[in-house]
Amino acid sequence: MEPYETVPLSAVALVCTLSPSPAPSSSQLLAEQTMAALREHGVTGKVIRIADHDVKPGVEADMGDGDDWPGIREAVLNADILVLSTPIWLGHPSSIAQRVLERLDAELAESDEEGRMLTYGKVAGVCVVGNEDGAHKVGADLFQGLNDVGFTLPANAVTYWVGEAMQDTDYQDLDKVPAKTAATTATLASNASHLARRLKGALYPPS
Repeated sequence: MEPYETVPLSAVALVCTLSPSPAPSSSQLLAEQTMAALREHGVTGKVIRIADHDVKPGVEADMGDGDDWPGIREAVLNADILVLSTPIWLGHPSSIAQRVLERLDAELAESDEEGRMLTYGKVAGVCVVGNEDGAHKVGADLFQGLNDVGFTLPANAVTYWVGEAMQDTDYQDLDKVPAKTAATTATLASNASHLARRLKGALYPPS
């Protein structure tokens, strides 16, 4: 077996901004910065903005004609690390982030030949941006959902930035990344890649 530090890993970031491309997005920016931090640990991957796709409502793996989720699901299942990035709206994750969790609910009914969910052994991390308080609450909401559908959360599995309440400064408007956010992003990347490599080398027991 290869040394843990050299085992190749892949990641996919699902950006849950409400705005389709090419609109600027702080959620997209923080997700891209997290993916860049993951590359420092030998992790390759891509960023998918969900608003650019027709992800239909529902809790099935495929909701039928025109549903773009099956292709996104394939990217998630092919990756070792999932990054879920959301803005804060009205104190909650975006409606698109909630839809992603609802579509991931279908994984509860999927398993390998030994009864493990197909998401077992995959690591998840969260990015949160907003100009109101609530990053911890939003992270907690997403953590619970991701864990329920089989993902494993590393220590310090969230990076975030929140601006001053009742102001209009956005993360993407900052002249530079705040040191605390940069350090938290680096920690998320380091811990996620560390855990993903170990889970890749030691599967969960059969269910």
